[in-house]
Amino acid sequence: MPIQWLDRSLDFPEPAIAEDNGLFAVGGDLSVQRLLRAYQIGAFPWFNENDPILWWHPNPRYVIYPSDIYVSKSMRQILRRDQFTITYDQEFDTVVEECSGMRREGQAGTWLTKRMRSAYKRLHQAGYAHSCEVWLDGELVGGLYGVSIGRAFYGESMFTKASNASKVALIHLARNLEQRHFYLIDCQMPTPHLISMGATPIPRLTFRHFLKLSNSHETIRGSWDFMAK
Repeated sequence: MPIQWLDRSLDFPEPAIAEDNGLFAVGGDLSVQRLLRAYQIGAFPWFNENDPILWWHPNPRYVIYPSDIYVSKSMRQILRRDQFTITYDQEFDTVVEECSGMRREGQAGTWLTKRMRSAYKRLHQAGYAHSCEVWLDGELVGGLYGVSIGRAFYGESMFTKASNASKVALIHLARNLEQRHFYLIDCQMPTPHLISMGATPIPRLTFRHFLKLSNSHETIRGSWDFMAK
């Protein structure tokens, strides 16, 4: 089916029309209301600086079940050393800016355009987007951020300036989400790093089933600093 252009309404086309690569809608805006609607149905924006807004719903979908986060023997040793300090939502804007310097495979420039960075900062101010920060000797050396609705966490990006810092952030987040009975961490697209941490592919229909369950729960809005170590 042809890709649908979005109008001023917040309605998205049925995700089942998407090709396996996931592109299924173009246009619209990055308002808080539209982004929340997109994540509730499993869609996310991903586009380059000079592109229109592109909306994706890939099949299969890569997810990490919080209880299945992979912690290698060497990572267990690193965690036992307790050398990193973990915080949540203390430096959200900084984490987003640091992530904008990262590159996705196959893209020459950053996908985290100024419009995208501003949009996620608004989501954070509304209480739906969260960051996990990793500190070493008082310096921010890694972290990740994403969107939380119901009992699903939609991971967006991560960065690291010290060996294993982004892994520490993801492990700490997964363990916190497991305690709070979250169904999954959405990884969107596969990367070797995420696969090594336990990301696994599931069919689009299975993913949407989990979203239906997740959306039936109340969202934990506001600061997540209660999860900090």
